[in-house]
Amino acid sequence: MQRLLATLQRLDGRGYGAYRELRGPYRLGDWTLFVDHVQPDPFAPPSRLRLRLPLAAAAFAPSWLATPIRRVALADFLTRAFEAARRQRLQQGRSLCAALHIDTPGQEVLPRTSVALTADFVEARLQVQLPARGRTILGQAAATLLGEELPAVAEASLRARALSAEAVQRHLDTVEDQEVLRQRLPALGLVAFVGDGALLPRRAGNDDRPLATPPLVYWQSPPSLAVEVELPHAGRVRGTGIPQGVTLIVGGGYHGKSTLLQALMRGIYNHIPGDGRERVVSDARAVAIRAEDGRRVEKVTLTPFIRQLPFGRSTARFSSDDASGSTSQAANIIEALEVGARVLLIDEDTSATNFMVRDRRMQELVAREQEPITPFIDRVRQLSAQLGVSTVLVMGGVGDYLEVADTVLHLLEFSPHDVTARARAIAAAWPSEARRRAEAASPWPPLQRRPVLRDSLSPQRGRREQARGRGLRAIQYGEEEIDVSQVEQLVHPSQTRYIADCLRYAYHHLADDRLTVGELVQRLEALVQARGLEALQAQPLGDRAWARPFEVAAALNRLRCLRVGEP
Repeated sequence: MQRLLATLQRLDGRGYGAYRELRGPYRLGDWTLFVDHVQPDPFAPPSRLRLRLPLAAAAFAPSWLATPIRRVALADFLTRAFEAARRQRLQQGRSLCAALHIDTPGQEVLPRTSVALTADFVEARLQVQLPARGRTILGQAAATLLGEELPAVAEASLRARALSAEAVQRHLDTVEDQEVLRQRLPALGLVAFVGDGALLPRRAGNDDRPLATPPLVYWQSPPSLAVEVELPHAGRVRGTGIPQGVTLIVGGGYHGKSTLLQALMRGIYNHIPGDGRERVVSDARAVAIRAEDGRRVEKVTLTPFIRQLPFGRSTARFSSDDASGSTSQAANIIEALEVGARVLLIDEDTSATNFMVRDRRMQELVAREQEPITPFIDRVRQLSAQLGVSTVLVMGGVGDYLEVADTVLHLLEFSPHDVTARARAIAAAWPSEARRRAEAASPWPPLQRRPVLRDSLSPQRGRREQARGRGLRAIQYGEEEIDVSQVEQLVHPSQTRYIADCLRYAYHHLADDRLTVGELVQRLEALVQARGLEALQAQPLGDRAWARPFEVAAALNRLRCLRVGEP
């Protein structure tokens, strides 16, 4: 401590660049402070610090660290506790705490780097705006910030004695139950589970917390779809099991169809206690599919959905710099299957109409030989029967899908009703006049593309490399900006930073032109599962959160300079 304070006293009043002398480790009692990076001026990105405590001194209960998912949940809890302690000191008038920043999670519990838990220590990784007046160092303020405020926040959040053991236990048990439930879905023949009592609506489009104003409608399962599951901590729970196959979610406008689908999209992640979706889980391989006008497509075989284009242009290994809605939606499906998707989540509102269905009148007006698109309705059962890929669709205006559905769930004022039998009767009484194409006539192509990494994945921008997330909307990668704004299952900006790390690591360490896209992202995933998110980083960084191989592949596929080699 004395060395840190002496250094800051010596730097007081000097130019801001002198802060660089702080780099290195400092002992602060039980704690060790590491100053890894110092910002060159007050307007640059903040400095990066780590505060480490021996695990023995933290005195966490052994049960808190018993399994990998509990360690993830504990790190998440500690991150939230650190932020809560920082905010509390701010409210007490400790204004210097505004300079401290930890990468705070949202409603989801993700593996992240904000708090590291090893066999030896717990470590908070922070960004800090070092105090200055203009470009002049405020040494005394920095001494108070680093020598008093930072340790006080850490003491209130990173030791077991400062935490509510009941709150920690609830957090860990809730997350572990979700993980177990998700793992059991395939054996139960389900693609998703929505627990009774779940609250699905959110407060606003930019606020993912649960709705807090009446009317509040809590999920209650239709008896015919009710499933009971025994969980390690919650015991026997009841909910709606969404079975494998083709499921339609129907109902009037504003009755909760898309809200349910959004919950299923987020059901690939675990949620915090009190979120309302703690027992809404989806198959970990569920992928949201939508139309995406203008996206780039690189050598994707679209033949299951789109045949020969005008002027004899083939859709085998199809490329476009400006894909249409139907073409982009077809490409999104093929790319998801390429990485191993087992469930497709589709909303009518974000789909290309001509990709989803063609009625009899349009078929009469535009002859089959003039229409290259085989609509999704003609393929959805083949996906299930031949590839074992289930589909959950929100449908409000296309009754033709009743003929191909295994299950039909009707949302009425956000309450679910199983109307499968009635839907089948309606489909039989009012058969569609659309002429379906023979599904066996067009087999699924091999799902293998090999990106040419050395030629197309360089992160070089001028003299420097650049690979960084830009919120939830984009990734700056070398000279290119990857638009991920419509990759709907990204939920936190730290995930785009992680994906940028994945792409850069792939360029430097996995530049093997024999790897397919699926093999590439699975190698990255295996590395992270074995060594943690830090395996992709040259130095410890606290603002990364895990994203699935599906989202990593989605970003790679949207890189406009990506090149795919020959088969």
